[in-house]
Amino acid sequence: MVSNSRSFRALPGLIAPAVAVLLALSPAATLAQAAAPPPASAQPVPGELDLSKLIWTTLAAVDHANQSGNYSVLRDLSAPSFQAANDAARLTQIFAGLRSSGTDLSNALLLGPTWTAAPAIVPGGLLRLQGFFGLRPTAIAFDLSYQWVGGRWRLYGVGISPRPIAAVQPEAPAPRRR
Repeated sequence: MVSNSRSFRALPGLIAPAVAVLLALSPAATLAQAAAPPPASAQPVPGELDLSKLIWTTLAAVDHANQSGNYSVLRDLSAPSFQAANDAARLTQIFAGLRSSGTDLSNALLLGPTWTAAPAIVPGGLLRLQGFFGLRPTAIAFDLSYQWVGGRWRLYGVGISPRPIAAVQPEAPAPRRR
């Protein structure tokens, strides 16, 4: 869970206080999904280049939406359950803080992601990607999930958090004494 007050977090059924939340499913649907055994995804975790392209595409869509104030394309590129839970007006409200922060997400398109957790297929057959882009002075942390729909991965949940670079980089181990 990101504790930065400027974080923008969204995973189905996960609500963080004082941050924007996108829910791909209603609370009742989330509870029903949790009670049922998760279906195994028929899709393997994509390769490194495809993972990077998924993240870059998502960040570019959010950045364009923030610049234009038009979130309909971001919504249209997402999974049907995300679309059902989030109309363009709701996305405009959810991303208002990120938009007003002036964070330029397009700089992340110049770097490969650094993973904070291995990309994985999680319960429900979702592809979850967690990591950051080590930009200076403000890194871009992400927690994204995708659902396999119509032969491709589509955005299901999004969490984007501008953070100081020191907050996302692991500490260097102390030198060993001999």
